[in-house]
Amino acid sequence: MSKDAPPHISGTPDAPSTSTARRTRRSPLRRRRLEVGDVNVVDKSMMKKAVGGTVVGNTMEWFDVGVYGYLAVTMGAVFLSEADKDAQLLFSLGVFAATFIARPLGGVVFGRLGDRIGRQKTLAITLLMMAASTFAIGLLPGYDTIGIWAPILLVLMKLLQGFSTGGEYAGATTFVSEYASDKRRGFLASILDLGSYMGFALGAAVVSVMQLLLSESDMVGWGWRIPFLVAGPLGAIAIYFRLKIEESPAFQATLDAQEASAKAGDETDSLGTVGIFRAYWRPIVLAMVLVAAVNSVGYALTSYMPSYLTDSKGYDPIHGTLLTIPVLVLMALCIPLAGKLSDRIGRRPVLWIGAGSTIVLAVPAFVLIGQGPVVTTLLGLLLLAVPVTFYVGNLAATLPSLFQTSSRYGAMGISYNIATAVFGGTAPLIMQGLITLTDNDMAPAYWLMFTSVAGAIAVVFMKESANRPMPGSMPSVDTHAEARELVAGQDENPLLDVDALPFDTLGSQQAPAASGGTAGSAEAADAGTGR
Repeated sequence: MSKDAPPHISGTPDAPSTSTARRTRRSPLRRRRLEVGDVNVVDKSMMKKAVGGTVVGNTMEWFDVGVYGYLAVTMGAVFLSEADKDAQLLFSLGVFAATFIARPLGGVVFGRLGDRIGRQKTLAITLLMMAASTFAIGLLPGYDTIGIWAPILLVLMKLLQGFSTGGEYAGATTFVSEYASDKRRGFLASILDLGSYMGFALGAAVVSVMQLLLSESDMVGWGWRIPFLVAGPLGAIAIYFRLKIEESPAFQATLDAQEASAKAGDETDSLGTVGIFRAYWRPIVLAMVLVAAVNSVGYALTSYMPSYLTDSKGYDPIHGTLLTIPVLVLMALCIPLAGKLSDRIGRRPVLWIGAGSTIVLAVPAFVLIGQGPVVTTLLGLLLLAVPVTFYVGNLAATLPSLFQTSSRYGAMGISYNIATAVFGGTAPLIMQGLITLTDNDMAPAYWLMFTSVAGAIAVVFMKESANRPMPGSMPSVDTHAEARELVAGQDENPLLDVDALPFDTLGSQQAPAASGGTAGSAEAADAGTGR
């Protein structure tokens, strides 16, 4: 099977006009017309399992991120007890950033694995590693017990977390995006991030309860361990749900085609890491810039803000944590609405709203937070949550649509995790460093504005992907009636380029994929019901 080519990237990414589409489809080079049996009809039962199984993993991942972010001051006191408070905070934020150093390596390893053995198996492995390393942190002795080995072991466990997390988000977004129908991909993929931020809020809530019930000395002495130890049973539950889901129909069809080609003696090697860079360098660069913009403002609100409120604005740790919880919960509930909006008006317009609102609201948000009263602080946090909602609600559906099915997990693992390592995990450290360097509490706002300007430019060069088949995949719909309607209107549909569909690489004409609702099911169902 030939190696897949990168998707088209254009400065005018809107769909071709109907007349252009008709001229293309009338070309004598056209392989054949789309038939009902080619269209994937989503199995709703498996779709629910796929979303649920990936959401629980994302929830657990961000539970850990939330716990560590809200315990940053305490973790510094435990693992670097002989240093002053400023050094302890910088150490704790530095360890948080170090976690992300391992993410690109994890993205490459698990991305490659996910494109070879499947998304479902790889996601089970990443979740197991993540749960184990988080649980292990809760068992580590502090600096007063084993000295310098305490921070070293903490860094090692966080690096292992980062390595496993490198395959988590890229795989989860790829998995759900491949399962979803074309017209609901934005909404269904955004549910992943609802779980992410609810996990973060859950972590914050657990830390808040601990801070309310325990004294500061008890928190430093033993209380900090409990939230990390909770990751053990949470991880077991998440792994159970994840093992219940099947491989995505789109990727299963690719695996079937590769196996058939291998049996026939054809070339079946997929793109390696270097090959992915060569074939996809343009969309990889665009994805990195967009992820940098999204994660800068996202991690500013989640991981950095508790430390900012405590260290720079004089809030005690309890209030610094509690103030962000209602904002996170409200934002999490609104994220699927942003995903649904992108299904209606397109991914690019909603991403521009996210970039524009960051540029407009960053300074007012930090000004309000700096006023002091709880009411203005909450209002400032809500202003920061607005761009995060529009950004994050679209990222999970936008990024996988930049890459072909056979190399999607690998390309996602590379682009997302490199950008997250450079601009996401380091966001708290960068913003705290900017304040220290400039002695200006508004410096983080200017940084967020800068990254969102870059993000807005990246969106200009992205092709619109809403309501269109993903590259390397056949069209996906929710009902058999939609499949028949799509086939009947294929010549007039500006969102469907029949010549770009992978008739010769996916297995819809060779054999149905393993999961229910895959290619051919619409035709079979129609025959069985007499429709």
